[in-house]
Amino acid sequence: MSIDPANLQTNHNVSSIRVLAVAAGDRVSRTRSVVVAVVVSTFFVGFGGGVVFPILPNLGTVIGISPFLVGVILSANRFTRIVANAPAGSLIDRVGTRKPLVAGMLIEGVGTLGYVVAMGSPLPEAWFLGARIVWGLGSAMVFATAYTIAADVSDEGSRGTSMGVVRGGIMLGFPSGLVMGGVVSDVYGITVAFGVAAALALFATLVAYALVPETHVSGTRNAVRPWELDTSVPTLTVGLVNFAIFFVYLGALFATLVLFLDRNGLSVWGYGPQGMSGLLMAVTVFSATVFTIGGGKISDASGSRMPTLGAFLAVMAAGFLVLSMAGTLPMLVVACVLIGAGQGGTSGPLMALLADLTPGERTGRAMGTNNVFGDLGGGLGPMVALPLAGPVGFGALYAACAAVPLLAGLVLVGGVYRQTGSLRPRTAGSGKR
Repeated sequence: MSIDPANLQTNHNVSSIRVLAVAAGDRVSRTRSVVVAVVVSTFFVGFGGGVVFPILPNLGTVIGISPFLVGVILSANRFTRIVANAPAGSLIDRVGTRKPLVAGMLIEGVGTLGYVVAMGSPLPEAWFLGARIVWGLGSAMVFATAYTIAADVSDEGSRGTSMGVVRGGIMLGFPSGLVMGGVVSDVYGITVAFGVAAALALFATLVAYALVPETHVSGTRNAVRPWELDTSVPTLTVGLVNFAIFFVYLGALFATLVLFLDRNGLSVWGYGPQGMSGLLMAVTVFSATVFTIGGGKISDASGSRMPTLGAFLAVMAAGFLVLSMAGTLPMLVVACVLIGAGQGGTSGPLMALLADLTPGERTGRAMGTNNVFGDLGGGLGPMVALPLAGPVGFGALYAACAAVPLLAGLVLVGGVYRQTGSLRPRTAGSGKR
Protein backbone atom coordinates (compact mmCIF):
# COMPACT_ATOMS: atom_id res chain seq x y z
CA MET A 1 0.00 0.00 0.00
CA SER A 2 1.48 3.33 -1.07
CA ILE A 3 1.19 6.55 0.87
CA ASP A 4 0.55 9.74 -1.03
CA PRO A 5 2.83 12.51 0.37
CA ALA A 6 0.34 15.11 -0.84
CA ASN A 7 -2.38 13.56 1.30
CA LEU A 8 -0.07 13.54 4.30
CA GLN A 9 0.67 17.22 3.80
CA THR A 10 -3.04 18.00 3.39
CA ASN A 11 -3.93 16.10 6.55
CA HIS A 12 -1.16 17.90 8.41
CA ASN A 13 -2.44 21.28 7.23
CA VAL A 14 -6.01 20.42 8.25
CA SER A 15 -4.82 19.32 11.69
CA SER A 16 -2.84 22.53 12.10
CA ILE A 17 -5.85 24.63 11.16
CA ARG A 18 -7.99 22.73 13.68
CA VAL A 19 -5.42 23.28 16.43
CA LEU A 20 -5.23 26.98 15.62
CA ALA A 21 -9.03 27.25 15.54
CA VAL A 22 -9.32 25.53 18.93
CA ALA A 23 -6.62 27.79 20.37
CA ALA A 24 -8.34 30.88 18.98
CA GLY A 25 -11.67 29.70 20.38
CA ASP A 26 -10.11 29.07 23.79
CA ARG A 27 -8.61 32.56 23.77
CA VAL A 28 -11.93 34.20 22.88
CA SER A 29 -13.69 32.18 25.59
CA ARG A 30 -11.06 33.12 28.17
CA THR A 31 -11.24 36.78 27.18
CA ARG A 32 -15.01 36.80 27.62
CA SER A 33 -14.95 35.01 30.97
CA VAL A 34 -12.28 37.33 32.37
CA VAL A 35 -14.03 40.46 31.12
CA VAL A 36 -17.38 39.28 32.57
CA ALA A 37 -15.75 38.58 35.95
CA VAL A 38 -14.24 42.07 36.03
CA VAL A 39 -17.53 43.66 34.96
CA VAL A 40 -19.55 41.88 37.66
CA SER A 41 -17.17 42.81 40.46
CA THR A 42 -16.67 46.43 39.39
CA PHE A 43 -20.43 46.88 38.97
CA PHE A 44 -21.15 46.10 42.60
CA VAL A 45 -18.26 48.10 43.99
CA GLY A 46 -19.32 51.12 41.91
CA PHE A 47 -22.34 51.79 44.14
CA GLY A 48 -20.10 53.53 46.68
CA GLY A 49 -18.94 56.02 44.07
CA GLY A 50 -22.40 57.24 43.13
CA VAL A 51 -24.32 57.08 46.38
CA VAL A 52 -23.01 60.37 47.82
CA PHE A 53 -23.74 62.66 44.85
CA PRO A 54 -27.53 62.99 45.24
CA ILE A 55 -27.23 63.24 49.04
CA LEU A 56 -24.24 65.33 50.08
CA PRO A 57 -24.88 68.64 48.26
CA ASN A 58 -28.24 69.09 50.03
CA LEU A 59 -27.05 67.41 53.22
CA GLY A 60 -24.38 70.10 53.46
CA THR A 61 -26.97 72.74 54.26
CA VAL A 62 -28.49 70.53 56.95
CA ILE A 63 -25.26 69.75 58.81
CA GLY A 64 -23.72 73.17 58.23
CA ILE A 65 -21.11 72.39 55.56
CA SER A 66 -20.24 75.17 53.10
CA PRO A 67 -20.57 74.56 49.34
CA PHE A 68 -16.79 74.72 49.01
CA LEU A 69 -16.30 72.03 51.68
CA VAL A 70 -18.97 69.88 50.02
CA GLY A 71 -16.98 70.20 46.79
CA VAL A 72 -13.79 69.21 48.62
CA ILE A 73 -15.47 66.11 50.07
CA LEU A 74 -16.95 65.08 46.73
CA SER A 75 -13.54 65.55 45.08
CA ALA A 76 -11.42 64.03 47.86
CA ASN A 77 -11.41 60.56 46.35
CA ARG A 78 -10.17 61.94 43.04
CA PHE A 79 -7.44 64.06 44.60
CA THR A 80 -6.39 60.96 46.52
CA ARG A 81 -6.22 59.02 43.28
CA ILE A 82 -4.02 61.72 41.76
CA VAL A 83 -1.42 60.61 44.30
CA ALA A 84 -2.32 56.91 44.29
CA ASN A 85 -2.75 56.24 40.55
CA ALA A 86 0.94 56.19 39.67
CA PRO A 87 1.88 53.76 42.47
CA ALA A 88 -1.11 51.61 41.50
CA GLY A 89 0.05 51.44 37.88
CA SER A 90 3.63 50.68 38.91
CA LEU A 91 2.41 47.99 41.32
CA ILE A 92 0.56 46.27 38.48
CA ASP A 93 3.67 46.20 36.27
CA ARG A 94 5.58 44.78 39.25
CA VAL A 95 3.25 42.16 40.83
CA GLY A 96 0.37 41.65 38.40
CA THR A 97 -3.35 42.48 38.41
CA ARG A 98 -5.21 40.02 40.65
CA LYS A 99 -3.92 41.01 44.10
CA PRO A 100 -4.23 44.79 43.54
CA LEU A 101 -7.78 44.34 42.21
CA VAL A 102 -9.01 42.33 45.20
CA ALA A 103 -7.22 44.55 47.72
CA GLY A 104 -8.57 47.70 46.06
CA MET A 105 -12.15 46.47 46.26
CA LEU A 106 -11.78 45.60 49.94
CA ILE A 107 -10.42 49.09 50.64
CA GLU A 108 -13.37 50.63 48.77
CA GLY A 109 -15.78 48.62 50.92
CA VAL A 110 -14.15 49.92 54.08
CA GLY A 111 -14.35 53.48 52.75
CA THR A 112 -18.06 53.12 52.00
CA LEU A 113 -18.65 51.95 55.57
CA GLY A 114 -17.21 55.31 56.63
CA TYR A 115 -20.32 57.05 55.21
CA VAL A 116 -22.46 55.10 57.68
CA VAL A 117 -20.22 56.10 60.59
CA ALA A 118 -20.31 59.74 59.44
CA MET A 119 -24.09 59.91 59.83
CA GLY A 120 -23.85 59.23 63.57
CA SER A 121 -20.68 61.20 64.24
CA PRO A 122 -20.42 64.62 65.91
CA LEU A 123 -17.93 65.51 63.14
CA PRO A 124 -19.62 64.16 60.01
CA GLU A 125 -17.56 66.32 57.66
CA ALA A 126 -14.33 64.73 58.94
CA TRP A 127 -15.70 61.22 58.52
CA PHE A 128 -17.07 61.93 55.05
CA LEU A 129 -13.71 63.39 54.02
CA GLY A 130 -11.80 60.42 55.46
CA ALA A 131 -14.16 57.92 53.83
CA ARG A 132 -13.73 59.56 50.44
CA ILE A 133 -9.94 59.48 50.82
CA VAL A 134 -9.98 55.76 51.68
CA TRP A 135 -12.39 55.07 48.82
CA GLY A 136 -10.01 56.91 46.49
CA LEU A 137 -7.08 54.70 47.49
CA GLY A 138 -9.06 51.58 46.71
CA SER A 139 -10.53 52.84 43.46
CA ALA A 140 -7.07 53.82 42.15
CA MET A 141 -6.11 50.15 42.35
CA VAL A 142 -9.42 48.91 40.94
CA PHE A 143 -9.51 51.21 37.91
CA ALA A 144 -5.89 50.68 36.88
CA THR A 145 -6.14 46.90 37.21
CA ALA A 146 -9.49 46.65 35.41
CA TYR A 147 -8.22 48.50 32.34
CA THR A 148 -4.92 46.63 32.34
CA ILE A 149 -6.78 43.30 32.47
CA ALA A 150 -8.87 44.35 29.47
CA ALA A 151 -5.70 45.30 27.56
CA ASP A 152 -3.97 42.03 28.56
CA VAL A 153 -6.71 39.68 27.35
CA SER A 154 -7.53 41.41 24.04
CA ASP A 155 -5.79 42.41 20.81
CA GLU A 156 -6.18 45.40 18.51
CA GLY A 157 -9.15 43.85 16.74
CA SER A 158 -11.19 43.46 19.95
CA ARG A 159 -9.58 45.92 22.36
CA GLY A 160 -12.12 48.70 21.86
CA THR A 161 -14.96 46.32 22.68
CA SER A 162 -13.17 44.86 25.72
CA MET A 163 -12.30 48.30 27.07
CA GLY A 164 -15.84 49.47 26.45
CA VAL A 165 -17.38 46.52 28.25
CA VAL A 166 -15.08 46.86 31.28
CA ARG A 167 -15.55 50.62 31.40
CA GLY A 168 -19.30 50.05 31.05
CA GLY A 169 -19.27 47.69 34.01
CA ILE A 170 -17.48 50.27 36.15
CA MET A 171 -19.88 52.99 35.02
CA LEU A 172 -23.04 50.91 35.44
CA GLY A 173 -22.47 50.55 39.18
CA PHE A 174 -22.20 54.33 39.48
CA PRO A 175 -25.74 55.16 38.25
CA SER A 176 -27.10 52.36 40.40
CA GLY A 177 -25.49 54.15 43.32
CA LEU A 178 -26.98 57.43 42.13
CA VAL A 179 -30.48 55.97 42.05
CA MET A 180 -30.03 54.26 45.40
CA GLY A 181 -28.53 57.39 46.94
CA GLY A 182 -31.42 59.54 45.74
CA VAL A 183 -34.45 57.25 45.91
CA VAL A 184 -33.54 55.01 48.87
CA SER A 185 -32.51 58.03 50.96
CA ASP A 186 -35.87 59.68 50.17
CA VAL A 187 -37.83 56.56 51.12
CA TYR A 188 -35.80 54.77 53.81
CA GLY A 189 -33.25 57.33 54.96
CA ILE A 190 -29.68 58.31 54.20
CA THR A 191 -28.03 55.83 56.57
CA VAL A 192 -29.82 52.89 54.95
CA ALA A 193 -28.65 53.99 51.50
CA PHE A 194 -25.04 54.17 52.68
CA GLY A 195 -25.31 50.80 54.44
CA VAL A 196 -26.59 49.00 51.34
CA ALA A 197 -23.76 50.50 49.26
CA ALA A 198 -21.19 49.28 51.78
CA ALA A 199 -22.60 45.75 51.77
CA LEU A 200 -22.51 45.60 47.98
CA ALA A 201 -18.89 46.82 47.91
CA LEU A 202 -17.82 44.05 50.26
CA PHE A 203 -19.76 41.52 48.16
CA ALA A 204 -17.84 42.74 45.08
CA THR A 205 -14.59 41.89 46.86
CA LEU A 206 -15.70 38.29 47.24
CA VAL A 207 -16.72 38.12 43.58
CA ALA A 208 -13.32 39.43 42.45
CA TYR A 209 -11.45 37.01 44.72
CA ALA A 210 -13.42 34.04 43.40
CA LEU A 211 -13.59 34.82 39.68
CA VAL A 212 -10.80 37.12 38.46
CA PRO A 213 -7.52 35.38 37.45
CA GLU A 214 -4.05 36.82 37.03
CA THR A 215 -3.55 38.26 33.52
CA HIS A 216 -0.47 40.51 33.67
CA VAL A 217 2.09 37.71 33.41
CA SER A 218 5.57 37.96 31.94
CA GLY A 219 8.87 36.15 32.29
CA THR A 220 10.32 38.82 34.57
CA ARG A 221 8.68 41.52 36.64
CA ASN A 222 9.64 45.10 35.97
CA ALA A 223 11.59 46.85 38.71
CA VAL A 224 9.75 50.16 38.46
CA ARG A 225 9.67 53.06 40.86
CA PRO A 226 6.35 53.39 42.74
CA TRP A 227 5.90 57.03 41.69
CA GLU A 228 6.86 56.53 38.05
CA LEU A 229 4.54 58.18 35.53
CA ASP A 230 4.37 57.42 31.83
CA THR A 231 5.17 60.65 29.98
CA SER A 232 4.97 59.39 26.40
CA VAL A 233 3.04 61.44 23.83
CA PRO A 234 0.11 58.97 23.62
CA THR A 235 -0.36 58.89 27.39
CA LEU A 236 -0.16 62.68 27.78
CA THR A 237 -2.53 63.22 24.85
CA VAL A 238 -5.15 60.75 26.06
CA GLY A 239 -4.69 62.03 29.61
CA LEU A 240 -5.46 65.64 28.65
CA VAL A 241 -8.61 64.56 26.83
CA ASN A 242 -9.61 62.51 29.88
CA PHE A 243 -9.01 65.57 32.08
CA ALA A 244 -11.31 67.75 29.96
CA ILE A 245 -14.13 65.21 29.83
CA PHE A 246 -14.22 64.57 33.56
CA PHE A 247 -13.82 68.25 34.42
CA VAL A 248 -17.16 69.08 32.80
CA TYR A 249 -18.87 65.74 33.38
CA LEU A 250 -18.36 65.45 37.13
CA GLY A 251 -17.66 69.11 37.83
CA ALA A 252 -20.29 70.99 35.87
CA LEU A 253 -23.01 68.34 35.66
CA PHE A 254 -22.91 65.94 38.59
CA ALA A 255 -21.82 68.42 41.26
CA THR A 256 -24.37 71.11 40.31
CA LEU A 257 -27.42 69.23 39.00
CA VAL A 258 -29.15 68.87 42.38
CA LEU A 259 -28.75 72.63 42.99
CA PHE A 260 -30.02 73.43 39.48
CA LEU A 261 -33.15 71.35 40.09
CA ASP A 262 -33.71 72.90 43.49
CA ARG A 263 -33.44 76.45 42.13
CA ASN A 264 -35.76 75.79 39.17
CA GLY A 265 -38.28 73.63 41.04
CA LEU A 266 -38.22 70.81 38.47
CA SER A 267 -39.58 67.50 39.75
CA VAL A 268 -41.61 64.44 38.76
CA TRP A 269 -43.41 61.66 40.64
CA GLY A 270 -43.17 63.68 43.84
CA TYR A 271 -39.40 63.34 44.23
CA GLY A 272 -37.40 66.20 45.69
CA PRO A 273 -34.12 67.56 44.27
CA GLN A 274 -32.10 64.63 45.66
CA GLY A 275 -34.33 61.97 44.15
CA MET A 276 -34.66 63.84 40.85
CA SER A 277 -30.94 64.46 40.53
CA GLY A 278 -30.26 60.81 41.26
CA LEU A 279 -32.67 59.73 38.53
CA LEU A 280 -31.30 62.20 35.96
CA MET A 281 -27.70 61.34 36.72
CA ALA A 282 -28.65 57.69 36.37
CA VAL A 283 -30.14 58.46 32.94
CA THR A 284 -26.84 60.14 32.05
CA VAL A 285 -24.68 57.24 33.15
CA PHE A 286 -26.95 54.56 31.67
CA SER A 287 -26.63 56.42 28.37
CA ALA A 288 -22.87 56.57 28.87
CA THR A 289 -22.73 52.84 29.60
CA VAL A 290 -24.61 51.91 26.43
CA PHE A 291 -22.44 54.13 24.25
CA THR A 292 -19.24 53.03 26.01
CA ILE A 293 -19.79 49.55 24.69
CA GLY A 294 -21.09 50.82 21.34
CA GLY A 295 -18.23 53.28 20.84
CA GLY A 296 -15.65 50.57 21.47
CA LYS A 297 -17.27 48.20 18.99
CA ILE A 298 -17.57 50.93 16.35
CA SER A 299 -13.88 51.82 16.65
CA ASP A 300 -12.94 48.13 16.32
CA ALA A 301 -15.13 47.70 13.25
CA SER A 302 -13.98 50.89 11.51
CA GLY A 303 -10.28 50.12 12.00
CA SER A 304 -9.56 53.57 13.44
CA ARG A 305 -10.35 55.18 16.80
CA MET A 306 -10.29 58.82 15.66
CA PRO A 307 -13.62 59.22 13.78
CA THR A 308 -15.50 57.64 16.68
CA LEU A 309 -13.75 59.85 19.23
CA GLY A 310 -14.38 63.04 17.25
CA ALA A 311 -18.07 62.27 16.77
CA PHE A 312 -18.74 61.57 20.45
CA LEU A 313 -16.81 64.63 21.66
CA ALA A 314 -19.11 66.70 19.43
CA VAL A 315 -22.17 64.94 20.90
CA MET A 316 -21.02 65.83 24.41
CA ALA A 317 -20.62 69.49 23.44
CA ALA A 318 -24.14 69.49 21.98
CA GLY A 319 -25.47 68.05 25.23
CA PHE A 320 -24.06 70.91 27.29
CA LEU A 321 -25.53 73.44 24.85
CA VAL A 322 -28.97 71.90 25.33
CA LEU A 323 -28.43 71.86 29.10
CA SER A 324 -27.59 75.57 29.10
CA MET A 325 -31.04 76.29 27.62
CA ALA A 326 -33.01 73.61 29.50
CA GLY A 327 -36.11 74.93 31.24
CA THR A 328 -38.26 71.82 31.14
CA LEU A 329 -37.85 68.23 32.24
CA PRO A 330 -37.84 66.79 28.66
CA MET A 331 -35.00 69.14 27.68
CA LEU A 332 -33.08 68.07 30.79
CA VAL A 333 -33.50 64.42 29.85
CA VAL A 334 -32.30 65.07 26.28
CA ALA A 335 -29.27 66.98 27.59
CA CYS A 336 -28.39 64.21 30.05
CA VAL A 337 -28.70 61.54 27.35
CA LEU A 338 -26.45 63.49 24.96
CA ILE A 339 -23.82 64.26 27.60
CA GLY A 340 -23.82 60.64 28.73
CA ALA A 341 -23.55 59.41 25.14
CA GLY A 342 -20.62 61.73 24.50
CA GLN A 343 -18.78 60.76 27.64
CA GLY A 344 -19.42 57.06 27.20
CA GLY A 345 -18.76 56.97 23.48
CA THR A 346 -15.25 58.34 24.00
CA SER A 347 -14.34 56.00 26.89
CA GLY A 348 -13.82 52.68 25.12
CA PRO A 349 -12.01 54.03 22.03
CA LEU A 350 -9.89 56.40 24.15
CA MET A 351 -8.63 53.65 26.46
CA ALA A 352 -8.15 51.31 23.49
CA LEU A 353 -6.16 53.97 21.64
CA LEU A 354 -3.85 54.31 24.66
CA ALA A 355 -3.38 50.54 24.82
CA ASP A 356 -2.77 50.37 21.04
CA LEU A 357 0.10 52.86 21.29
CA THR A 358 1.68 51.62 24.54
CA PRO A 359 4.16 48.71 24.92
CA GLY A 360 2.80 45.87 27.06
CA GLU A 361 5.42 46.27 29.78
CA ARG A 362 4.31 49.90 30.32
CA THR A 363 0.54 49.34 30.20
CA GLY A 364 -0.01 49.53 33.95
CA ARG A 365 1.85 52.82 34.25
CA ALA A 366 0.11 54.28 31.20
CA MET A 367 -3.32 53.42 32.63
CA GLY A 368 -2.34 54.82 36.03
CA THR A 369 -1.03 58.07 34.51
CA ASN A 370 -4.17 58.48 32.41
CA ASN A 371 -6.24 58.04 35.57
CA VAL A 372 -4.21 60.85 37.20
CA PHE A 373 -5.42 63.24 34.50
CA GLY A 374 -9.02 62.08 34.74
CA ASP A 375 -9.07 62.39 38.50
CA LEU A 376 -7.46 65.80 38.39
CA GLY A 377 -10.23 66.98 36.06
CA GLY A 378 -12.95 65.32 38.11
CA GLY A 379 -11.47 66.72 41.32
CA LEU A 380 -11.07 70.30 40.14
CA GLY A 381 -14.48 70.32 38.45
CA PRO A 382 -16.73 70.46 41.55
CA MET A 383 -14.42 72.93 43.28
CA VAL A 384 -14.72 75.31 40.32
CA ALA A 385 -18.33 74.69 39.29
CA LEU A 386 -20.04 74.80 42.69
CA PRO A 387 -18.77 78.27 43.71
CA LEU A 388 -19.30 79.66 40.17
CA ALA A 389 -22.85 78.37 39.64
CA GLY A 390 -24.39 81.08 41.83
CA PRO A 391 -22.53 84.19 40.59
CA VAL A 392 -22.47 83.41 36.84
CA GLY A 393 -25.65 81.36 36.59
CA PHE A 394 -26.21 77.78 35.48
CA GLY A 395 -26.90 78.69 31.85
CA ALA A 396 -23.60 80.49 31.38
CA LEU A 397 -21.70 77.78 33.25
CA TYR A 398 -23.10 74.98 31.10
CA ALA A 399 -22.62 76.96 27.86
CA ALA A 400 -18.94 77.48 28.68
CA CYS A 401 -18.58 73.74 29.30
CA ALA A 402 -19.76 73.00 25.74
CA ALA A 403 -16.46 74.35 24.39
CA VAL A 404 -14.31 72.06 26.53
CA PRO A 405 -14.91 68.76 24.59
CA LEU A 406 -14.22 70.58 21.32
CA LEU A 407 -10.88 71.87 22.63
CA ALA A 408 -10.11 68.34 23.83
CA GLY A 409 -10.69 67.11 20.28
CA LEU A 410 -8.06 69.49 18.94
CA VAL A 411 -5.56 68.24 21.53
CA LEU A 412 -6.33 64.65 20.56
CA VAL A 413 -5.79 65.27 16.84
CA GLY A 414 -2.50 67.08 17.46
CA GLY A 415 -1.10 64.43 19.81
CA VAL A 416 -2.08 61.47 17.63
CA TYR A 417 -0.66 63.13 14.51
CA ARG A 418 2.64 63.78 16.27
CA GLN A 419 2.87 60.15 17.40
CA THR A 420 1.71 58.39 14.24
CA GLY A 421 2.09 60.93 11.43
CA SER A 422 -1.55 60.39 10.52
CA LEU A 423 -4.83 62.15 11.38
CA ARG A 424 -6.61 58.81 11.16
CA PRO A 425 -4.18 56.02 12.06
CA ARG A 426 -5.42 52.55 11.29
CA THR A 427 -5.90 50.24 14.26
CA ALA A 428 -4.21 47.25 12.64
CA GLY A 429 -1.22 49.38 11.65
CA SER A 430 -0.75 51.30 14.86
CA GLY A 431 0.76 48.38 16.72
CA LYS A 432 2.56 48.48 20.04
CA ARG A 433 4.90 51.44 20.03
